[in-house]
Amino acid sequence: MIHVRRCTPIPALLVCYGATAVILLVGDTYTLINYVSFINYLCYGVTILGLLVLRWKRPALHRPIKVNLLVPAAYLVFWAFLLVFSFISEPMVCGVGVIIILTGVPIFFLGVFWRSKPKCVHRLAESMTRLGQELCFVVYPQGAPEEEENGPCQPSPLLSAADKPLKTQ
Repeated sequence: MIHVRRCTPIPALLVCYGATAVILLVGDTYTLINYVSFINYLCYGVTILGLLVLRWKRPALHRPIKVNLLVPAAYLVFWAFLLVFSFISEPMVCGVGVIIILTGVPIFFLGVFWRSKPKCVHRLAESMTRLGQELCFVVYPQGAPEEEENGPCQPSPLLSAADKPLKTQ
């Protein structure tokens, strides 16, 4: 969701501000860097693994760029080597990184995987969305066809000509 006049994703910025506040409360920057770097490398490896799985399971899928399978396979070998030695050298940091990633699993199951939610859950989600829209003055970027031509945001009278929001594609 984006702000009506400024085209900024206010809810996403608020989540980033909250995460930043938590990071500031932890205090030890090097530990946070270790957690985040482990999580990043884990995600990179899973992404490359997904590339290989899709090439194997869906070979006819359109791909604008087709990479030789030797490159991602070699990357995965080195990635697995580094991941194993990361777990051996710093098991506490790696374990906390895995726990941080696993905190998203319940959210995935509640929000995406659980298809037959009771009506009270749908009503709660709708009321939370409406409250967020009213508090942050945001809307979904999709709109009517006439809005798509000019973009979803209208320039604020406070903005100069150079600060006008860009049109969406």
